[in-house]
Parts: sequence; structure tokens; C-alpha cells
Amino acid sequence: MAGDMYIEAAQLTKLGKSFETHAYDLEQYVKEFSGKVGEEQIHDGFGLLTESEEVTSSYIELAEHMVKSLGNLHRHLDGIGGGMRGNAKNTEAADDVMAEMFKGDGK
Repeated sequence: MAGDMYIEAAQLTKLGKSFETHAYDLEQYVKEFSGKVGEEQIHDGFGLLTESEEVTSSYIELAEHMVKSLGNLHRHLDGIGGGMRGNAKNTEAADDVMAEMFKGDGK
């Protein structure tokens, strides 16, 4: 049939772990980035000149937005990975049930 589909649970688990690993790596990069572009670091970079306050505020806002967006991406990637691994477990369980059904009673 054209609509048949087979899921290789081991490969789906591997792909899910890959998503989770990349999500973890991204989380670490975001923490590092956040530590480097915090409000205090940006103020130190631009100084306390009156003219620089508008630029400083813009950079702080941009950095906060980037940290928030990257954090959302991290959570999304982690969720995808977890979903894939959960799907793989469900697939394996369904395969086990089907195998038992084909075996029959064995009596």
C-alpha cells in the first residue's frame, strides 16, 4: 500500500537524543552569551555618556530579546527530542504487542 509507513524506533531515539543534545548545547551557549551581554556589561562598554544612553538601551533590549528567543528555541528543540524519544518507546511497545499477537498462545 502507498500509505504504509515503518518507524525504526532505534533511529527515532537516536534522532531525538540528537535534538536534545543540540538543545542542551544551545542552552549552554545562551547562558554564556547572557553573561557577556548583561545590562552591566553593556553599560561598561558604552560608558556613562548622556548621548550613549539611547544606544545602550537599544543594545540591552536587543540582547534581552535574543536571550529570550534563543531560550524559546532551546525549549522547542528539547520538546521535539523528547517527543521523538517518546514516540520511539510507543512504537517499540506496539511492536512488542503485535509480535505477541502473532505468536499466539503457544499452547
